[in-house]
Amino acid sequence: MHYFEFATADATLYEGEATQSVNTGLDPILEVRKDMNDTGTVINVSRALVKFDMSYISASVQNGLIPKSAKYYLNLYDAGSSDLPSSQTLYAYPVSQSWTMGDGTYHSNPQITEGCSWRYRHGEIDGTQWISGSNNTGGTWFSGSYANGTRNFTRSASLEYETTDIRMDVTDIAHAWIYSGSLYANEGFMVKRSGSVGNTDSGSGVQEGDGIQYGQLKFFSRDTSTIYPPKLEVEWDDHSWSTGSLEPLTGSALEDTVIYFKNLREEYKQNSKVRFRLVGRERYPKKTYSTTAAEVAVKYLPSGSQFIEHGTYYQVRDAVTDDVIIPYGTGSIVSCDTESNFFNIWMNGFQPERYYKFEIRVVTGSKSSQTQIVNEYDNEYVFKVSR
Repeated sequence: MHYFEFATADATLYEGEATQSVNTGLDPILEVRKDMNDTGTVINVSRALVKFDMSYISASVQNGLIPKSAKYYLNLYDAGSSDLPSSQTLYAYPVSQSWTMGDGTYHSNPQITEGCSWRYRHGEIDGTQWISGSNNTGGTWFSGSYANGTRNFTRSASLEYETTDIRMDVTDIAHAWIYSGSLYANEGFMVKRSGSVGNTDSGSGVQEGDGIQYGQLKFFSRDTSTIYPPKLEVEWDDHSWSTGSLEPLTGSALEDTVIYFKNLREEYKQNSKVRFRLVGRERYPKKTYSTTAAEVAVKYLPSGSQFIEHGTYYQVRDAVTDDVIIPYGTGSIVSCDTESNFFNIWMNGFQPERYYKFEIRVVTGSKSSQTQIVNEYDNEYVFKVSR
């Protein structure tokens, strides 16, 4: 199962004398950048704040709909990053104080200084600095380990060869917000390169403060006009398996299988929670003396696992852009009961007024013995999510 929350607040904090009080809450782009003079003696960086409403997730955890074993991922989508090296690391931390998104943009004229900035948490009039008495801060955050060293606030993702869409495992941060009570309040993520509060550290391994250029990372914000705002993804294995008296599809039958949905509708409301019934049958069934036609007899597809080396899985794409919304994996294992194969989808995690499509993958055989066969099915299983 996958569930998604989209950002409710975000902004970029810009270091520098001319920009330290500037609010960018309505900018369509979040930037993690680094600007230097020719000698590297003057360095100004930027950092991104991104916040998600965790109330529905927390309630779903409390009532048992989302298990403690669920994984959480921060998704950021590239908006034209430039001049990137072949390898670098981006970090995310839980913000340690409240902040106000604000209504400014980087190019507002005159500048808007109400809302968060490098210097202020809520704006110039409020006057609350990230650290009292310090103009050069750029936010504050928790780092290091917690829960007796079993979990870590510092999360990271490697960017290799200019791959700039980010899917970062932030499970430990989400657990702090959900399970710590009021000890660690959800104030969102601080997204940045390695470096200190105020960008005062320098030297090898400190990407904000050293003398090396790492390019300008740009990601779409919540105010983008595209379909790529920041997204918090929750993934967990919700599959179950009980075939009852159903017979399996096996052997050569799996090499030429017809797969269809029993109950796929054209449109679903955004708040729907839907169980999709999936049926596989042999394309050319053998003749039998049964009173039930072989063409309509339901058989079950192979069971899957988190290792994705055998079994049946589903994937969801945006039907227009072809972007993968739910990938094949631990959170998309097809289940089975005494009626048929099935899987569940929570539509309230999808963007409304868009079309999506299912793809099905059936994996049989053994990868280690080189007998593995992978069959994929994309028969325009299209549906719309509406408000």
